[in-house]
Amino acid sequence: MSMYSGLIRVMEKAARKAGGRLRRDFGEVEHLQVSRKGPADFVSKADMRAERAIYDELLHARPDWGFVLEEAGIIEGDPNKPRWIIDPLDGTSNFLHGIPHFAISIAVQEPKPDGSGWDEVTAGVIYQPITDETFWAEKSRGAWLQDARLRVSARSRLSEALIATGIPFQGAGDAEEWMKIYAAIGPNVAGIRRFGAASLDLAWLAAGRFDGFWETGLSDWDTAAGCLLVREAGGFVSDFRGRSQSIHAAQVLAANDVLHSRLHKLLAGALKT
Repeated sequence: MSMYSGLIRVMEKAARKAGGRLRRDFGEVEHLQVSRKGPADFVSKADMRAERAIYDELLHARPDWGFVLEEAGIIEGDPNKPRWIIDPLDGTSNFLHGIPHFAISIAVQEPKPDGSGWDEVTAGVIYQPITDETFWAEKSRGAWLQDARLRVSARSRLSEALIATGIPFQGAGDAEEWMKIYAAIGPNVAGIRRFGAASLDLAWLAAGRFDGFWETGLSDWDTAAGCLLVREAGGFVSDFRGRSQSIHAAQVLAANDVLHSRLHKLLAGALKT
């Protein structure tokens, strides 16, 4: 059985507090007042209330840490202390359409020792309020679903692999690039899924529910916790050139070691044409 650290307990408490509010708002989704902040990207009062609930809880627990917030932006803290990277509602469009597939993502990013910027992600929590599932990971402690250890799937054949992705929409993303990648990967795998919440795609990959994942044009708060979960579950995360960073958002390719290599070969070949 896993032992939650004090830090993970703080993160889960904040996620659950916001998650309870999201569940209540989801039950009244038809009454939510929403505003459009970009192409096909809606923000609701529920989103902002969830972010505030997380912010207040984490500020109380770690008053000198900074924040990277989807809605409120960057709030500076002590530059020698870690900062939180938070998505209070990943899967906003699902939420607003009454589709019960969305999550809260919270990650901890460490400062570089020389003070020149930000370094690796060392803790992450992805909470799915409707299913009441807490996916979490800490550097060198593995990835977990509640108290069950997670491992990426052991599948090695593309023909048996279920791959998750995000599809460009309403001017967001590069549709031509996506079609090239899909044309290369689609005929070789068992299926491709687009569920609309990148954090959960990565959490489900860590849990072995998906076998691979690719997407472009995301933000750090979409992937920071998920990248750590996949790595701590034994998987690989890179950009489309195979380079590994702590957080991948502009380009994400993730899978177990064998499938990552095979998917990367297909993807790289597609983008050369």
